[in-house]
Amino acid sequence: MAGDIFNQLVDAHYTPLFRFALSLTKNSSDAGDLTQQTFFIWAKQGHALREAGKAKSWLFTTLYREFLRGRRRAERVTALEDLGPVEADPPAPAVDVVTGMDAGLVVEALQEVDEVYRAPLTLFYLQELSYKEIADLLEVPIGTVMSRLSRGKAQLRAALARKESGARGQVVPFDKTAARKLS
Repeated sequence: MAGDIFNQLVDAHYTPLFRFALSLTKNSSDAGDLTQQTFFIWAKQGHALREAGKAKSWLFTTLYREFLRGRRRAERVTALEDLGPVEADPPAPAVDVVTGMDAGLVVEALQEVDEVYRAPLTLFYLQELSYKEIADLLEVPIGTVMSRLSRGKAQLRAALARKESGARGQVVPFDKTAARKLS
């Protein structure tokens, strides 16, 4: 019985959790690890949740906290070893984010948004969480969520504009006199 409930939980929430993790980590391998860690924690501690309807919020909160914990740990290790900046892994394969737009372009643009804005954007648009749910998950006031969404949208628009202009390329005028000299 408990195994069935766990399997249903994984089936219902794995993809949205993975997408959220991907938006945070910018790496599909790390996103998979973070998602699995979240379900592992659920397997150990999920029974303590009193309201079954709050499982989704609990999972997203747990994933976000694990991400922050892992990042703090990585920063300490880097500081201890006095390493230089590490190259980020290339963006993961595209996730169908916005119908009618090139998903890869949107995901790449989303990766350019500052992390503090990327998390609320992902939770609001991809996971369809309310302002209150996002505020609870990120442990910030609702007003902060609203301002981060506003600023994040502005950064995303700017990044998309840069990506789209780069994708179209530049028009190079055809020089007829130079073409005649070549023939």
